[in-house]
Amino acid sequence: MYEDKILKCKDCGNEFVFTAGEQEFYAEHGFQNEPQRCKACRDARKAALRGPREYFTAVCAACGKEAKVPFEPKADRPVYCSECFAKIKGENA
Repeated sequence: MYEDKILKCKDCGNEFVFTAGEQEFYAEHGFQNEPQRCKACRDARKAALRGPREYFTAVCAACGKEAKVPFEPKADRPVYCSECFAKIKGENA
């Protein structure tokens, strides 16, 4: 029913594909307008609106290295560096 459409980003002027799947998603959720920006420009706009992300320093519960995390660590929950978190996540998958 839907076919991919080529649209032009109103910020950067580059063409991008509005896929059939995205069109179906828009229709299911009642969105009336097609996207006006490519994914890169949408992401940049969201990041600019959100402002800079604050990072906190913690000690990894697995290896003891310093880890920078985007949330405030709590004493009752372990915090892992990105390497140890990936290992743990891989084991639980």
